[in-house]
Amino acid sequence: MKPLVSIIMGSTSDLPVMEKACQFFEEMEIPFEVNALSAHRTPQEVSDFARNAQSRGIKIIIAGAGMAAALPGVIAAETPLPVIGVPIKGSCLEGLDATFAIMQMPPGIPVATVAINGAQNAAILAMQIIALGDEKMMEKLIAYKSGLKNKIVKANEELAKLEYKYKC
Repeated sequence: MKPLVSIIMGSTSDLPVMEKACQFFEEMEIPFEVNALSAHRTPQEVSDFARNAQSRGIKIIIAGAGMAAALPGVIAAETPLPVIGVPIKGSCLEGLDATFAIMQMPPGIPVATVAINGAQNAAILAMQIIALGDEKMMEKLIAYKSGLKNKIVKANEELAKLEYKYKC
């Protein structure tokens, strides 16, 4: 089994955030890999990774980064594959620094950006992109989205059962 998605983070301290993507792929049975590579501390390894990802069968890359958040852009500069950036909340600017760094890419080097700490949405977006060319995966995605709707319908039914003196 070869991975379709590569999840990259600048440091293992980002794992609690990025693990949500791992869990989603595990649930959806999508082969993935996960690595820590730093744009600042291991630039050659990041470059090698980005240049070789496509030839290894990777279809999409999810890159989580905080603070200066260079990792998603550096990867996007060296691969033709789609890159989804996950800004990770830091201690100083609550993740806004990472969000702006990932969003403000120069023309020709796009990085899709999800919410701060939004690794699960990055994984869902990756699945949506891959599912465009994979009918079975599209069926799983449709079932997942339907399940989201059913959770809200059930929650609303539970709310209707709550009793309060002034609830109409």
